Amino acid sequence: MLVGAAVVVVVAAFAVALGIALTGSSKKPAANVPAVGSLATALPGADEVHALLAGIPQSGTRLGSPSAPVTLTEYVDLQCPYCQAFDTQVLPQVVTRYVRTGKVQVVLRVWAFVGPDSFRGQSAVLAAGQQNKAFDLAQVLYDNQGTENTGWLSSQMVVSAAASVPGLRVPQLLAAQSSASVHAQAASVDRLARTDGVRSTPTLFVGKSGTHGSVVHLRSPTDTATITRAIDAALKAQQA
Repeated sequence: MLVGAAVVVVVAAFAVALGIALTGSSKKPAANVPAVGSLATALPGADEVHALLAGIPQSGTRLGSPSAPVTLTEYVDLQCPYCQAFDTQVLPQVVTRYVRTGKVQVVLRVWAFVGPDSFRGQSAVLAAGQQNKAFDLAQVLYDNQGTENTGWLSSQMVVSAAASVPGLRVPQLLAAQSSASVHAQAASVDRLARTDGVRSTPTLFVGKSGTHGSVVHLRSPTDTATITRAIDAALKAQQA
């Protein structure tokens, strides 16, 4: 689990980092912004992401059937390498085995934890959620993740990733990133993280849909066995 160099420093710097994020970046995206994303000139991994998620309902930052009996909630940061490992190596198995079959729904809580660029990734994914494409964009960004706090998660990367999601209206996403609704969602995630005692990413909760769920402690970011045991136990509890 990623604890960060110093959690106290991260928390103390939250207001400063948020202020930087809300004022935007001086690096403007390229002028040639496509109207709609496609796989024609997509970033690496976009084909696999599209195949993984195609046909699965999305609503905002929720993936899967709203009637699924079990919910997996994940707190992640787009810059976090451990989140990247979980979302690219473990989550696809969960999606295929449990989400696509209607057993589990996944709630994505994108938390800006690692550094200032994390806010850009957070706002982009939340804006994509307004078009029900949050998981698509998050997965493409993870597939193209660079070293944290090196500037890889730039405005241009957001444009390139958004342009790699079929059907995503890119200009609309870019405009929504700085909207009041996205800012409100980001603030809500931060409040929920504090309420849930989240101190690292990824932090996972599994339980009956409509309940808080229980935290799942992975032995490593790629610990598929532990998360599947937690899901199976939650599903079995619904059948009892």
